[in-house]
Amino acid sequence: MNSFFARKFVIQGIFIAVALIIVVRLFYIQIIDKTYLLSANNNVLRKVVVYPARGVIFDRHGKVLVQNEPVYDLLVTPREAKDIDTALLCQLIDIDIEGYKTRMQKAREHSPYRASIFEKQLSSATYAQLQEHLYKFRGFYVQNRTVRSYPDSIAPQLLGFIQEVNEKDIERSNGFYRPGDYIGGAGIERSYEDLLRGQRGVKNQMVDALNRPKGVFMDGKYDTLAVSGEGLITTIDRELQVLAERLMKGKMGSVVAIEPATGEILTFVSAPSYDPNMMVGRQRGNNYMKLLNDETRPMFIRPIQASYPPGSVFKVVAALTAQQAGVIDQNTSFYCPGGYRYGGGRAIMRCTHVDGSTDLIKSIQRSCNTYYGYTYARMIDSRGMSGPRAYDLWREGLLKFGLGHKLGIDLPGEKPGLVPTSDFYTKRYGSDKWRSGFNISLSIGQGEMGITPLQMANIMAIVANRGFYYRPHLVKGIGEKKIIKKEFTEKIDAGVDAKYYEPVIEGMSRAVNMPGGTAYSVRIPGIEMCGKTGTAQNPHGENHAVFFAFAPRENPKIAIAVFVENAGYGGTWAGPIANMLVEKYINDTITLPKYIQDRIYNANFIPKPAKKESIKKDTTSSKKDVPRQTVRNTPPEEPSNAAFYVHHSQIRNRYE
Repeated sequence: MNSFFARKFVIQGIFIAVALIIVVRLFYIQIIDKTYLLSANNNVLRKVVVYPARGVIFDRHGKVLVQNEPVYDLLVTPREAKDIDTALLCQLIDIDIEGYKTRMQKAREHSPYRASIFEKQLSSATYAQLQEHLYKFRGFYVQNRTVRSYPDSIAPQLLGFIQEVNEKDIERSNGFYRPGDYIGGAGIERSYEDLLRGQRGVKNQMVDALNRPKGVFMDGKYDTLAVSGEGLITTIDRELQVLAERLMKGKMGSVVAIEPATGEILTFVSAPSYDPNMMVGRQRGNNYMKLLNDETRPMFIRPIQASYPPGSVFKVVAALTAQQAGVIDQNTSFYCPGGYRYGGGRAIMRCTHVDGSTDLIKSIQRSCNTYYGYTYARMIDSRGMSGPRAYDLWREGLLKFGLGHKLGIDLPGEKPGLVPTSDFYTKRYGSDKWRSGFNISLSIGQGEMGITPLQMANIMAIVANRGFYYRPHLVKGIGEKKIIKKEFTEKIDAGVDAKYYEPVIEGMSRAVNMPGGTAYSVRIPGIEMCGKTGTAQNPHGENHAVFFAFAPRENPKIAIAVFVENAGYGGTWAGPIANMLVEKYINDTITLPKYIQDRIYNANFIPKPAKKESIKKDTTSSKKDVPRQTVRNTPPEEPSNAAFYVHHSQIRNRYE
């Protein structure tokens, strides 16, 4: 009997315990934990992703270069889309019936139970029309977001664009991006994506049976706020950029201008260009393919991706490194009979003029090939060591000037240029017994050497600074605190003592400011500009015009490199462009005669489109081959013997 009562109390205790557990659990679920409440309300709640505004991009003076404008994505949940007036919907968003069916099929394949994008980037006007009828389309709703807008339609190659993420972007983001999100696809938008993109938010919105918004759930208690991206202050001078692009209209080439004291890039032009607004909106895909197939390659970023033999600008580097090595000084003279003979006198590297006795300053002023043939021979042949060893020391000096490697600009896609190693020549000639005559074209910046326009402008910045540079960059301030990246404040030594720069600078000044100088026609009243012209022979057509300079001579404010392909002489075409940009930046005026300005503005050197047969043939080449072919056809150099140029360009082509 006692056993029976004992079992009775145990069983009752178990039931009481279970009941208590259930009561406690129900209390927790209904009063404390809101998870099930949210789950129960999923049929009347819509989680709306709130996309943040990307950071606005400004020029160095605070003028807007890139801003945001609202667009609207139309989303659909296929399971809920019933009794749709497809004709009306198609009319409102400007698609056809087949387009409706295709989009709905893709949405079902994605998930019949989850919302996915039906149509992207509806304009404000289209959304306004759709909004009046949206309640008629059950299962459809609109999601706000922003896209980029470019008020001045300038600088697309440096500003870049945004594009929809792909699978690799999603994988690399560790869950940050989802299908349909946007990411920086090129330029600054790509380089500074982590700062510009901001942080998404989520809004819990209540809807009725007709999918119409009925307010915010729980007063927004479970919402998360979107955080806008950081703003960027670029180094670009908007007015100078607008002028440079106007001057380069109808031309192929580059303009890069740098502030020597900081490494800040003042203008960055790749021509031909395009309107960056073409990469925004519902026609973006069509426009992208049109630009990609354009024979003039507007999406090829010439300032950092085109590689040219440096030609005349290299004589500046050669004069400096040779002085530092002790093989020449300011008073060293060589006799120029109109060319430099090498290979036992059997070959000649010609000048375009007979200079007679030529010292260092005159060699820069007159751009004497003979002087630098002798200088290179001393560097390689007369230093008590093998040719390859002497060449390696010479090459080390060039690398300190930023040649042969990336400068580290804050843009994706920069190319390093090319300074061949001694091993390349040893392999080519099958021996390490070679001397200066085997690659004498390097003495005047031709042959296998390649340099980007950015590197050339940076050389001018080094000369302006008398021996150092700051890494060229396009962003000078991040966010409200205007933070600058540490790597852009590092002072980089070019390896040549300051005292060796003065004779080189004097030669560059005379080239511009003394009668008889190669750039005398582009001198600027009241500004001592130090510069150098170049005219590049092109075996495939018209010569290419080149000019590089810095100004003023004391306390320089700007260093610039200008390339105009297929234009002719540097002093005739590239020089006036640099003249106007330098004077505009320093004095905010342009005093060049109007007839010269008009000639520059109205000139058009864009090659005529190739015949259809040629186009078909060209399409078999890889995309990487196209820029390389373009580069080979545009080596900047002083006029020289055509046979000499063709021979060495063929060698370079084999090397590449």
